[in-house]
Amino acid sequence: MKNELKNQLRQQDATALAQGYSPAIRAMEIASIVTFVGLESALVWRLWGGAHTGPWLVLSALLLGYLAADFVSGIVHWMGDTWGSTEMPVLGKAFIRPFREHHVDEKAITRHDFVETNGNNCLVSIPVAILAVVLPHSNAGWVFVSTFLGAMIFWVMATNQFHKWSHMDEPPAFIGFLQRVHLILPPAHHQVHHTAPYNKYYCITVGWMNKPLAMIGFFPTMERLITWATGAIPRKDDIGTEAALELFEATAAAEPPVVQAAKELLEATTAEEPKPVSPARPS
Repeated sequence: MKNELKNQLRQQDATALAQGYSPAIRAMEIASIVTFVGLESALVWRLWGGAHTGPWLVLSALLLGYLAADFVSGIVHWMGDTWGSTEMPVLGKAFIRPFREHHVDEKAITRHDFVETNGNNCLVSIPVAILAVVLPHSNAGWVFVSTFLGAMIFWVMATNQFHKWSHMDEPPAFIGFLQRVHLILPPAHHQVHHTAPYNKYYCITVGWMNKPLAMIGFFPTMERLITWATGAIPRKDDIGTEAALELFEATAAAEPPVVQAAKELLEATTAEEPKPVSPARPS
């Protein structure tokens, strides 16, 4: 199946995709980074010394925000990989193009500077950053929500940087340590996604959410629902119509691993149950 799909892949030209990065897109990214940093700084200023701000509240919000960012990174990554076309106005070149380029030339991200690496993530984080700043801090509950949102989008912003480091041949020593203990995205873990046809392990902040989502078949289920509602074929623009159709049919027929495991357990339990013995009738 994998070899057949690989022979059918019809990906776009890496050079043409790279040329889609225009001065207008770069200007938008610079403005987004400046705006994002300003909003996050305003949130830290509001939290600093606040009446309801406490160390445990902040630490728990940072951890939960990290998990949420990993999930959000998976959703955004899946959408960019799976739907739409590089020819779409605005979104095509600004958002979809980098995902498609990355599958054709996965080392391209290591040649991107800070602006090109992180600008898009800052842009999509701005609405949530505004919400985090304007929420009231009248009690600990609101402070937690505000801190959680600010932490989540901070980690969302950092996602592409973590992603870039996972593709570097020789990342900085401290970054390599964080990868080895799986506190940020490890290269070997992320390489699972870079196996054609690129349809699993989308979470790229740290990757902790990849196995749970794969076990329940989260993304294949979402794809089936969207195809049922719209008729769109997932990954058609990325890997070509023929490979996309075959992959969709294969995943539609497959059961999530957790369902397979439950069935196997049920079958094993049923097989081991002793059959009831009929009481002997008196002669």
